[in-house]
Amino acid sequence: MSLRIYLSLAALLLVITQWPDIQFWLAWDRQAIVHGEIWRILTGNLTHTNWPHMIMNTLALAIISFIFRAHIRLKPFTVLLLGLSTLVGLAILASEIRWYVGLSGVLHGVFAWGAVKDIQTRQQGGWLLLLGLGGKIGWEQIAGGSASSEALIGARVATEAHLAGALAGVAIAVSCIAWQRYRKRRDTQHNNI
Repeated sequence: MSLRIYLSLAALLLVITQWPDIQFWLAWDRQAIVHGEIWRILTGNLTHTNWPHMIMNTLALAIISFIFRAHIRLKPFTVLLLGLSTLVGLAILASEIRWYVGLSGVLHGVFAWGAVKDIQTRQQGGWLLLLGLGGKIGWEQIAGGSASSEALIGARVATEAHLAGALAGVAIAVSCIAWQRYRKRRDTQHNNI
């Protein structure tokens, strides 16, 4: 399957989860999670406050995937998206947020992961992308989310999700790099025996 088809299927999934009857069962809702609906930790990232919010995040997923397409293999990318969704959903439990929807935390995670992969493969601009993301997130932690974004999505921007996603993206990328190096070193030692 090509990345284009994969992203088209992802967009279709996001459209389906936007349907009110479906969104009702998938949105990240603290009360529902506490009462056993733990799937919402993951699925809250698939739902959105409104159609412009969903379209904006869908386009961002396509753009970020295009930017880092050299690092994307679909099965590991799917695991990355699921892992980021779970980690963002869990991190929000540590915040004051009562209800959350949106893919932006995951998008920040994919961007951070891609920037670290660019650094690993010595792509020009990897450090600049990572520093820019860090600056954006740092600014959001001080000043809050963009007023224009809040007006568009009809809700407060969950900057906590952006921070959690970016940290998770870096952690996943660094962990994968460390694991690859460990396996390479182990295989080299095994072959020398």
